[in-house]
Amino acid sequence: MPAVQTPTLRDVADAAGVHPATASRALNPGTRGLVNADTARRVMKVAETLGYRPNPIARGLKTAKSGTIGLVLPDLTNPMFPPIVRGIEAILEAAGYSGLIVNTDNDPHRERVHIETLRSRQVEGFIIATARLEHPLLEQLQREGVQMVMVNRRPEGLDLPSITPDDAVGVELSVRHLAELGHRRIVHLAGPDNTSTGVARARAFRNAVRDLGLEHDPALVASCSHWSEEAGAEALRGMLDAGTDFTAVVAGNDLIALGCYDVFAERGLQCPGDVSVVGFNDMPFLDKLRPPLTTVSVPHQQIGAEAARLLLEAIADPSRPARSVLLPLTLKVRGSTAPPAA
Repeated sequence: MPAVQTPTLRDVADAAGVHPATASRALNPGTRGLVNADTARRVMKVAETLGYRPNPIARGLKTAKSGTIGLVLPDLTNPMFPPIVRGIEAILEAAGYSGLIVNTDNDPHRERVHIETLRSRQVEGFIIATARLEHPLLEQLQREGVQMVMVNRRPEGLDLPSITPDDAVGVELSVRHLAELGHRRIVHLAGPDNTSTGVARARAFRNAVRDLGLEHDPALVASCSHWSEEAGAEALRGMLDAGTDFTAVVAGNDLIALGCYDVFAERGLQCPGDVSVVGFNDMPFLDKLRPPLTTVSVPHQQIGAEAARLLLEAIADPSRPARSVLLPLTLKVRGSTAPPAA
């Protein structure tokens, strides 16, 4: 039995009655607008009928463009990243691009290997979420002219386009909310002190405590080893075991806040009766907790969409100056915060 021949671009063009170059433009979302709308629809219908599938590798060889973007994430299990990825994909898809996602587990070696693999696949740029303060690999990529946009976090000293939430305002909203409820001694369970976000939010906490005239006791700030539920629980246990006096907690993120809930259950503490808690990120399902978690709401999908737009701008015009966007945040007040007990 003879093998079924795969339809070619010329087959589609002949069946649609157009030149192969016209068929190619019609089948590429990035160039479809250059073709008459009726012609484009006819070409796409013929391609579907014939079962034609464009060959992105062949197209890349002709155009030196792969139509792909590398998405480099430090922890794919963190619930904040899926909505960021959805925002990125929505913009990339409309522009005819697709994203290749890699997870680094915050491991520098793993990150380097993944990025080199993506570069070998001719990705046209990267959207990178990194947690580290210092990042030699990104400095190297910048020197080599690789197009990159930083998302959600940003290493210090790198002049790269970035989309980040206004962490300082988010922390200030949290501390002010607790102060208005009457709390004076507030704990901050900060993120790791080798991460840009952990350092920035801890700095914002100290500034807010000072500006609001609250008790500024160094014993009220502890850095968690990871952005995780387990690390948050460990840090809070340390506070309680040391006999630290406090009535509220501002957690570095929602996962750290969930660790506080675990410790409350262990130690027989009531939230918010004994201790109030505020998280950061507004992950899904926090309103289902008991009590529902008060948290800083971050527009993750918008962050992803803006990051994709910035990268596409940089790819189209590499000489364009780096532009950074700081997105405003809001506080979602729920049941985990209340005035301190008398």
